Amino acid sequence: MSVAPLHTHAFFDEIRKTGFVWTVRDESGFPTSTTRSNETAMPFWSSLSRARLIIERVPAYRRFTPHRLPLDVFVDRWLAGLETDKLMVGINWSGAAASGFDLAPADVRRWLLRAQGR
Repeated sequence: MSVAPLHTHAFFDEIRKTGFVWTVRDESGFPTSTTRSNETAMPFWSSLSRARLIIERVPAYRRFTPHRLPLDVFVDRWLAGLETDKLMVGINWSGAAASGFDLAPADVRRWLLRAQGR
């Protein structure tokens, strides 16, 4: 059984509580990855520890460092930019392959606004 649904639920729950989203970057910027469904996604995590686990355990991510984004910046700027660039949001990717659910930025925004009662 996939743990992706659990990681997705944890993503929304944790970022709502902490007010931060995490991604990774290196001197060239922020990574993207082509998914199995041939879409391009940028990974985001709900905690520093989740981002660090990927950096420590997945060779392709070893050169990256964690990067923290305030939730309002993520919602107002990053999701809009991801939409414009036609990128999916990688949600709490985990495991040796750094994989999980990928959601459209509009879906992530809708869920967050609904959770805030908007």
